[in-house]
Amino acid sequence: MPSGSGPQHLPSDVAGAQDILVPEAMEFLAELHRRFADRRDELLVVRGERRAQVAATGRLDFLPETADIRSGDWTVAPAPAALVDRRVEITGPASPAKMAINALNSGAKVWLADLEDASSPTWSNVVDSQVNLFATARGSLAFTSAEGKAYALREDAPLAVVVVRPRGWHLDEANITFDGRPAIGALVDFGLHFFHNAARLAQDGAGPFYYLPKLESHLEARLWNDVFVYAQDALGIPQGTVRATILIETIPAAFEMEEILYELREHASGLNAGRWDYLFSVIKYFRDAGEGFVLPDRGSITMTAPFMKAYTDLLVRTCHKRGAFAMGGMAAFIPDRSLPEVTAQAVAKVRADKTREATDGFDGSWVAHPDLVATCREVFDDVLGDETNQLRLLREDVEVTADQLLDVASAGGEVTEEGLRSNLYVAVAYTAGWLAGNGAVAIHHLMEDAATAEISRSQVWQQIHNAVTLADTGRTVDAALVRSILGEECDRLRSEVGAAAFARVYALAAALVEDICLSDDYTDFLTVPAYELLVRL
Repeated sequence: MPSGSGPQHLPSDVAGAQDILVPEAMEFLAELHRRFADRRDELLVVRGERRAQVAATGRLDFLPETADIRSGDWTVAPAPAALVDRRVEITGPASPAKMAINALNSGAKVWLADLEDASSPTWSNVVDSQVNLFATARGSLAFTSAEGKAYALREDAPLAVVVVRPRGWHLDEANITFDGRPAIGALVDFGLHFFHNAARLAQDGAGPFYYLPKLESHLEARLWNDVFVYAQDALGIPQGTVRATILIETIPAAFEMEEILYELREHASGLNAGRWDYLFSVIKYFRDAGEGFVLPDRGSITMTAPFMKAYTDLLVRTCHKRGAFAMGGMAAFIPDRSLPEVTAQAVAKVRADKTREATDGFDGSWVAHPDLVATCREVFDDVLGDETNQLRLLREDVEVTADQLLDVASAGGEVTEEGLRSNLYVAVAYTAGWLAGNGAVAIHHLMEDAATAEISRSQVWQQIHNAVTLADTGRTVDAALVRSILGEECDRLRSEVGAAAFARVYALAAALVEDICLSDDYTDFLTVPAYELLVRL
């Protein structure tokens, strides 16, 4: 990795960039890359090697070499006061400022400020997110719309505590290069936020706190821990100030929950269950394992399916055994006051899902819209009573085996043409929004992020490569059928958004979705080739 020449390519024509991309911050980023970029690269290679082993054996299991960690008597560091109560968390991008303010003012205990799946990584979004987080840490974030409507941070009630989610280890940042190599998105997101805000947040007892996405092993968690240790030393922040919640959203990570917490034990505060990314990872890992790993229509896979319940029960058991918080999944529904009946039905489903999580022992859960904060809070209030969390509920009744985690057939359900159409429609619609600079895209009353597009296009690839017969039409899924249905869904989208908008980004999105769905080789992340398009737009 570079020996210290600093950034060689750094566009600064985004408003606020002059305050964020200061020389001292860029040198901090350069040092992060000198110390950690090579290890990141090596771990990405290890990901591929491990997946190849799974392809050969058709099996994942708990690691024998870390059995002593799983049987050991240890806990994570006690939670700071700001993170003791996390009963409702709202997620969303940190740009634009309006959305950030609405999240902070929502009444949620925590705002997951998402620089990853709910953010399209245009350079404007990357910088503006940091500008908004800088202002948030200082209580000065404000915004006035073109119509003159003013948005400001509320003073009549507490603001949500900010937990920042940087990009995953696999994503690069093309707008910053060190010795001709793109920077690592995760280190850019973390590094800029930490450099500018860690001291202020630590002084206020409000962080810095992070969500860590897409981890596949405890070795990747160890890398993050080493980053935290170095960053705190470099800026004179007391060790253990950083707290991280790790998303268990890949199938290999589900087999290393305890090890991941152990590696981050001085900095860990919890684990989170991520539904769509988890299912996407199941397909990715077992894509060549035959019919037994073919998932039914994604809309029919509930969190009560035995293999999903095994995953969430294990997460709660692991967290509470180790003194960490167990965070539930996303309620992505967007209430619509013009459709009261639809909204009422959806809110009832959200309430039932949050009730399941609270009853199972989760300490809190996610929503994507401010109007759902009250619903989630009420459910957890009912279960928590006077307590702030459920760490006392150890779930010692839970014993989960590898076979249970891998029992995909327990999902039941069918693969239908309706589900195939939905996957193609959503994959194109989301990718088009992402290419247009919007990572949180409203589709059919749901706030979708990149995870939805990933599971959608992955299911199509899996169905083609297993020649799946559609239950409702009897047709076999092959390249010709996918092209035909994709064309019909694109016609539908063109009629909805107009010819000009379709030509601008939807056509690009459709071509990309077609390419990765029909390719012989599976594309590990849709966002990687999509980013290559994004930086050229």
